[in-house]
Amino acid sequence: MGRLCHSAEPMPNPLRLTNIADDLLAWYDGHARTLPWRAPPGTLPADPYRVWLSEVMLQQTTVAAVAPRYARFLARWPTVADLAAAHDADVMQEWAGLGYYARARNLHACAKAVVADHGGAFPRTESALRALPGLGHIRRRRLPRSPLARVPWSWTAMSSG
Repeated sequence: MGRLCHSAEPMPNPLRLTNIADDLLAWYDGHARTLPWRAPPGTLPADPYRVWLSEVMLQQTTVAAVAPRYARFLARWPTVADLAAAHDADVMQEWAGLGYYARARNLHACAKAVVADHGGAFPRTESALRALPGLGHIRRRRLPRSPLARVPWSWTAMSSG
């Protein structure tokens, strides 16, 4: 078996890694927390707007703090087009208490760009995502892999609170 660099540890068996991934996904299917922005295992993927909204809200905030605010946001702006059409002051008022108002401004600017430049659907290419305002490199890399590519979770949703 090969070695990794100068390490005494053998290289992992690629077949075993496949089994680990299968085991992890099977565990997830049985133990995943129910979260409003996450599609339950075995169902259709979550709406990209809802995943993106949760990603922005969960940044440096706990699930416990975000869940009720997320529900209020969706009740007020159920689609990215609704959010894009909102007044800045209304978005800032609804964001109050979540901190880092730049996130709310970027959220609103991104919603406007998704509607104006992509017909209200999140783009599927890295280059088009890169052009959206307020999408950092980590979130930009996660978005196409979450609901758009049928992965059943969002990294931030798993790692927060």
